[in-house]
Formats: sequence, C-alpha cells, structure tokens
Amino acid sequence: MRTRICYLAHFPTIFLFCITLLQAANFASSTNAFQERDRVALLAFKSMISHDPEGMLNSWNDSHHFCKWEGITCGRRHRRVTILDLHSRGLIGSLSPHLGNLSFLREMDLSNNSIRGEIPHEFGRLFRLEALYLLNNSLIGNIPANLSYCYRLAALSLGSNNLVGNIPAEFISLHNLQRLSLHKNNLTGGIPPFLGNLTSLNTLSLSYNALRGNIPDSLNLLKQLEFLGVASNNLYGTIPLSIYNLSSLTDFSVSQNQLHGSLPPSLGLTLPNLQFLQIAENFFGGSIPISLSNSSKLEWIDMSFNSFSGKLSVEFGGMKHLSILSVASNNLGSGEDDDVRFINSLVNCSNLHTFIMGKNLFTGALPHSIVNLTKLHNLVIGFNKIYGSIPSGISNIVNLEILNMADNLITGKIPEEMGKFQNLRMLYLDQNKLLGEIPSYLGNLSALEDFGLADNKLSGAIPSSIGKLKKLLTLHISQNELSGSIPKEIFNITSLAIGFDLHKNHLVGSIPPNIGDLTGTSYIDVSDNSLSGEIPRELGLCSSLKVLYMNENFFNGSIPQSLSSLRGIQYIDLSQNNLSGEIPQFLQTFSLQQLNLSFNNLEGQVPTKGIFANASEASIAGNTRLCGGIPEFGLPNCTTNNPTKKKISRVSKILISTASAFSGLLLVSFIIYCWLKNRRGKQKQPSSSTLEKTLLKLSYESLFKATDGFSSTNLLGVGSFGSVYKGNLDQDGTVVAIKVLNLQRRGALKSFMAECKALRNIRHRNLVKIITSCSSIDFQGNDFKALVYEYMPNESLEKWLHPALETENEEVEVQKLSLLQRISIGIDVASAIDYLHHHCEEPILHCDLKPSNVLLDNDMTAHVGDFGLVRFQPEISNSNTSSSVGVRGTTGYAAPEYGLGSEVSTHGDVYSYGILLLEIVTRRKPTDPMFEGDLNLHNFARTALPDRIMDIVDPALLNDDEEVSTTNHRLRQTRNNNIMGCLISLVRIGVACSMESPQDRMNVTDALYELQSVRKLLLEHTRV
Repeated sequence: MRTRICYLAHFPTIFLFCITLLQAANFASSTNAFQERDRVALLAFKSMISHDPEGMLNSWNDSHHFCKWEGITCGRRHRRVTILDLHSRGLIGSLSPHLGNLSFLREMDLSNNSIRGEIPHEFGRLFRLEALYLLNNSLIGNIPANLSYCYRLAALSLGSNNLVGNIPAEFISLHNLQRLSLHKNNLTGGIPPFLGNLTSLNTLSLSYNALRGNIPDSLNLLKQLEFLGVASNNLYGTIPLSIYNLSSLTDFSVSQNQLHGSLPPSLGLTLPNLQFLQIAENFFGGSIPISLSNSSKLEWIDMSFNSFSGKLSVEFGGMKHLSILSVASNNLGSGEDDDVRFINSLVNCSNLHTFIMGKNLFTGALPHSIVNLTKLHNLVIGFNKIYGSIPSGISNIVNLEILNMADNLITGKIPEEMGKFQNLRMLYLDQNKLLGEIPSYLGNLSALEDFGLADNKLSGAIPSSIGKLKKLLTLHISQNELSGSIPKEIFNITSLAIGFDLHKNHLVGSIPPNIGDLTGTSYIDVSDNSLSGEIPRELGLCSSLKVLYMNENFFNGSIPQSLSSLRGIQYIDLSQNNLSGEIPQFLQTFSLQQLNLSFNNLEGQVPTKGIFANASEASIAGNTRLCGGIPEFGLPNCTTNNPTKKKISRVSKILISTASAFSGLLLVSFIIYCWLKNRRGKQKQPSSSTLEKTLLKLSYESLFKATDGFSSTNLLGVGSFGSVYKGNLDQDGTVVAIKVLNLQRRGALKSFMAECKALRNIRHRNLVKIITSCSSIDFQGNDFKALVYEYMPNESLEKWLHPALETENEEVEVQKLSLLQRISIGIDVASAIDYLHHHCEEPILHCDLKPSNVLLDNDMTAHVGDFGLVRFQPEISNSNTSSSVGVRGTTGYAAPEYGLGSEVSTHGDVYSYGILLLEIVTRRKPTDPMFEGDLNLHNFARTALPDRIMDIVDPALLNDDEEVSTTNHRLRQTRNNNIMGCLISLVRIGVACSMESPQDRMNVTDALYELQSVRKLLLEHTRV
C-alpha cells in the first residue's frame, strides 16, 4: 500500500518529464526538417550558378554540414542559415526562388557578381531579412512589391542593375528602412512622396535612372538623411527650400537634371555637415552664395554647366579637405581685373587636386599664388578672358596631368620649365597670343597624349624632339607662323591614333616617306602650307585614315595608286595643288563623304560611280583637261583621236613585228600542246580534281590540328550547312575561322561551290575575306570540305544585339553598342550589299542577310559573311525555274515574295537589310514572340514613326552618353533632340527597305547615302 502511494506521489513529476522528452523529440525533429529545408534551398541556388571562377561553391557538398559551407553563417541555437554572403565572387547565373525558404535569413549579400534574371517574388517570405544587397549585377524586371513584407529591412541595395518600372508604393510599410539604393537602373515614374514617411532613412540613392517630375517636399521629413542622390534623371522644377534645412546632409547630388532656381544665401549655414555638393548640368542661376565660405567640411564642389553669374566671392581657405572644385561653363565673372582673386584663398586647400573654372567670363591676370597649388593634378582655366603670361614657377605643380589654358588672351613665350611636367597627359594652349618658338624641352613630356598649340603666333621650326612623345594621340599646332620642313621624327610617333593637324603655317619641303608608319592615324591635315614634291606612296600604309587634307600646297605628280588601300577613308581634299595625270578609278569604290580635287592639272575621263555620282560631294572644278562625268559637272564629252591619222614610229613598228612573231610562235605551241593532250587523253583520263588539289594549301590534318581536333571549345557557331571553328595555323600562327561543311546535309556541297565561286573574285572591306579552301579526306576516309576565313575577334552582330542568348561569351553581355557604332555597322553592311549588287562584274545576291552573318573585327567594322545561299544575276535570268527553290533564307529575314515562289532579286536582299537595320535599332528579333498575327517587326516600327519612336528603340540608346560631349545643359537637350532625329531616320530607312511590295522598297544605294548623312549629323554634334 505504501509503495502504491509512493508511485502516485511521484506521478506528476514523471508525467512532466515524459512530456518534456516528447517535446524535445518533436523540437529536434522539427529543427532537422527546417535545416534540411535550408540545405535544399542552398543547393537549389548552387544549381542555378553556371560559372564559379573561384570555385568557392565546391565546398557546398554533403561532406560538411551546410553551416560550414563557404559564405554561410548559421545561428548557434537552431543551426539555421542567418547570413548568405557571396559578394564579389564573379558568380554567373540567376537567383533561385528556393532562397525564399531561408526563413531565418537576416542578411543576403550577392553584390558585385553577374547574376541575371528577375528578383524572385519568393524573397517576400524572408520575414527576418534585415539587409538585401544585390547591387552591381545584371538583374532585370520590376522590383518585387512583396519585398514590403520584409518589414525588418534596414538596407535595400539594388543599384547598378537593369531594373525597370516604378518604385513600389508598398514600400511605405518599410518603417525600419535606413538605406535605399536603387541607382543606375532604368526606373521610371517619379520620386514617391511616401518616402518622406520612412523617417529612419539616412541614405536615398536614386541617381542614373529615368525618374521624372519634381523633388517632393515630403523629403524634408527625413531628419536623419545624410545622403541624397537623385542625379542623372529627368527631374524638373525647383528644389524645395525645406530640403536645404536638412542639417544632417553630407552628400547632396542633383546633377544632370532640368532643375532651376537659385541657391539660398544661407546655404553654407543651414548645411554645416555638407561634404559633397554636386549640382552640375542644370539650369541654376543667380550668384554663388558667399555663405559657402562657412562649409568647412566640403570635399567636392561641382556647379559646372549652369547659369551662375557675377563675381565669385567665396573664401575657400577654410575648406581644408576640398579636393575638387569645378565651376566651369557658367557666366561667372564681372569683367573686372580682380575676377580671379578668389584663387589666392585656394592655397590653403592642401588637398585640392582638381580645379576647373573654364568657359566663364573671368577677366584678369592669373595670380602668382596659383603656382603654390602643388597638389593639383588637373588645372582647367580655358575659355575665359585671362591675360598676361604663363606664371613663372608653374613647374612647382609637379603632379599636373591636365593643363588647359586654351582660348584666353595669354601672351609671351612658352616657358621652358614646362618641360618638367613628367606626368602631364594633356596640354592645351590653343587660341592664345603666344609668341616665340616651340621649346625643344617639350619633347621631355614623356606622358603627353594630347598636345594643342594651335591658333597662336608661334614661329620657327617644329622641334624634332616632339618625336620623343611616344604616347601622343593628337598633335595640333596649326594656324601659327611655323616654318621649315616637317621633321621626319614626328612620323615615328606610331601612337598618333587620332591624328595631327599642321595646317595654315609656312611649312616647306616634302613629306617624309616614313609617314607610312602612322598605320593607326585617322586624321592628317597639312593643308594651307608651302609643301612640295609628290604625295608619298607610303601614305597608302595609313590603313586607319579617315580624313586626309593636303589642299593649298605645291604637291605635284599623280595621285598614287597605293592610296587604293585606304578603304575606310571618308574625307579627301587635294585641291589647289599641281597634281597631274588621270583621276584614279579606285576613288569611285570608296565610301567617301567628301572629295575635293579641284584646281589641279588633272586630265582624262571623270568616273561616274560612287562619290562622283553626286556633284555636291565631289568637286573637280579648275581642271581644264577633264572630260565626261555626270552632266552636273558641265564637262565636255570625251573623244578619242583617229589612230589612222597618227604616224607609227620606227620603234613601234619593231615592237609590233616582234609581238606578232611571238604571238605566232605561241599559237603553234598551243596547237601542238592540244594535240599531245588529246592523244594522252585517249590513253588515260585525268582526275577531275587534279587542278583543284594543286591549288590547295591546307590539308585536313592541318585543320584538325589548328582546331584542336575540332574541339567544342573552339566552336564559334553552327549554321545551316556546317559548323565554324576558331583555328590557329601552324604555318605562321595566324588565327582563322574555319567553316566545316556537313556533307550529309542536303545542299551542303552546292553551298560550298557557291561560296567558293562568290568569294573567289570579290574584294571589299565589308566582306569577309576568304583565305583558302580545303577539299580532302578525313581520317575515316570520308570526304571533307572546308572554307578558311579571316578571323573576326568581335564575332557576330547577333552576339552583340542579343548577348543574353549566348552563354559562351560572357564578356559581350556587359558591353553595349553605342548609337554611332550601330549606324556605322548599318553603313558597313549597306556598303557590302551595294557592292555586291552594283559594283561586281556580275551582280551577286546574298540571299541570307541576318545578324549572325554580320561579323565584327577589332575596330568594330562590319563584314558580311556566309555566302552559302548566294545567287548570281545571269544565272537567275537564264533559269527556267523559280530560283527561290532551296533559297528560302532565314525565317523573319527572307522577303515575303519568296514564300510565294518569286525569283530571288536585289529587292529581297534589301528587305533582309531593312529588317536587320530595324533589329539593330530596336534589339528585337523579327521572330520575337510578341509578333503575332499581322504584327511584325516592320509594322511594329512603322506605326511608331515618328512620335512613339522612343517606345520601340533599344533603351540603352536613350542613355547613350558616349556619343557626344556637352558643354551645358541646353546643349545636352540639343544633343538629345539630335539623337532622337537620328533614331527616327534609322527606323524610317529600315521601314522603307522592308516594305512588303518589292517595288516600294528603297534602293540600297539610297539607304547607304542616307545613313552616311545620319552619321555625319551625329558626328557634327559630337564635336560640340
């Protein structure tokens, strides 16, 4: 009885113990299940990473608990993932939705990788998430609105991606948010006023988007805000005055918008913590507040490209940390001699390395104190009314990299001490009143890249020491009073990629032959001098030349035939010389935009094709012995003299007799040869491929070795009739592209023969060059045929327009084609098609024009390739069957009449070209899923002209700041208008070429001419 009572007395304790054990078992089971869920989520993420250059995901395997995997941090108690940190690892891939199952995750940092795709909506399930860093990737799509469910978020960093759409209104619930970084995306809409309710914000970074509208007043509620960045958007209006009362602000960046108004006089008092003040490229006016003198923490001041006016009276001496000061391109200055007195206060700014005050109305002589700014790297005071001489002691600024004093009233000589700037890369002293000789010491500026002394009063000879400037890209010493000959040492500067300008001096003598060493130079101007002698034939070696001005000299002799190699040249002026002989025929094959041969002694018949077909672009006036040409030139018809009236000289008679006897001997030899050949032929028939084999230079074995056994790592692409490989020939190490025909494919052999025939006799800078062909036997005894082409390092246009579809070349994905590059590619392709249609001995039809058949070389020059479907005009004319049979081209690019059985024609190539041009502008394939029913790429583009053009073009072109440089915001607006005009023209040409009816399509020659005009317009505004 006592025992039973004892058991009953301890029963509650035993029962509680059992319950505890059961709960512990359930907890352990539940924990294991959730841990397994984390492990599966991490492996799902790993499976979507296609490239891990550091191999850091190798540790993610079952040999270790996932908490020990690299980049993973877990909680101590639950052993659940709390931190996923894989930033800056070079990862390529996309985000797995399974990451949304990491329910204990507090921080995710995948920044500085190459993550593509959209941000999964499942991330909204990460309720414990406090920090999400995905900046500097390649993410696309909208920002998921359900990230607002992550109510603990304190940092959301999605900058430097390709996100689109508005800032989600649901973010109003993120009351803990301290850092919101969405810069460098393609976000639209406005700055949401609700951001003022996120009172914990200390960083708001929205720069480099497409946001429109005003800066909302509500931002004045962000009393803890330190960083406000809204630069490079489309914001307008004035800045609310209350924003200037946010005393915690350290960074204030609103540059590159359309904001106007003036700065409050108390700016330097109400923003005492300001370190970065960036308000450039807007419409701000009025004076610069003197109160800025009190902003002692300022490090960066950029007020350039506005309309500020009046005297600059700020005392900068108290800004001990100031490193950059730019007030360029305003209307500052009073016209008084003490306009630049403020420079004296800069001496106390011991960290100042960039000082830019160019393009204002500053008057006066530079104070000598400027030579005490010894930490300066960049000094720009050009385009003002600065007078006096270059201060002595300027060599104290030993670290100078850029010195721009151009377009002022500076007098005196160039001090020899300027030869001490060993770090100087850019020296601009153009458009002043400098006297004396060019100091030979300037040849010691070994780092110099740009050298400008144009439009001064310099005299004497050009020092040969300039030839020591081995990094020089541009040399401008035109419009001076220089004399003597051009030193041959100048032409040893092979780095002169941009060019040199010596025009309007008093130079004499001939041009040294070593001018041919300037193979990378694009611009040469020696016009308006007294140079003589013949045009050196070595000039033809300057293969990159685009502009050649040699007019107004005393050059004689004929135009060298060697210039025929200058296939990329666009402007030639040889007028007002003493040139003789005939106009070379090769000039009519160039894609010239301007040619001036006037006032020489040229004779003979004027060509009628190419540039000579347009009297407004070609000038030949003042050559009295020319004839023929188009009627607009007004020249007499060419006549030939009656040869019977000429007397035949004794020497001529002897030559004719000798030639007749030799011809007779050849005829007899030929008859004997044919007789013997016919006799042998009866005994033994020769192999049909004997002649072909004698022409072959490469065997199957050599091509096998060149491609490492036709390895997939060397595979460049796969086409209709074969595969293309990158190869390295043993003979000379030449890199080539090798097209191996799949002879099992019907039509492959015919394609091989057609391509050989097409490429055998045609040569054009915009056609892929064939090196040789190979017809052999492989190691298994099978027939083998291949074509060997010149290798194009930048591969196909297809890979540039649609990089996301290419997984092999990741580098191309981050590169973009600028507007100028796209126009140039369009011109290159049109030039090639125009050549095939109108300038070959027999017209050639390509029949398969598309981006994958347009290849790009090192200089991004386009070359049309793949002539496997080519047809010849006589062959088509003599055919009794539809020549479209078997020549269907590629879906989307083939002309619609081909589907109805029509013969192939030049109109069909023009249609393909129009579609290709529209694809270049819109980056949409003609086979895009969006094109259904009657909607196709042509109609898509046509209906957008002209008002909705911005809705269809590639968004990358709308932010294309590489095309032109601007000097103020108004010019930036002009630039945008011109870019829009160029885009409208490109789309209009593409639409005109791709009309449904062949007769309605624009001629490719006209398309080429119009595209050249578009490029010319864009380049003109590039120089603004």
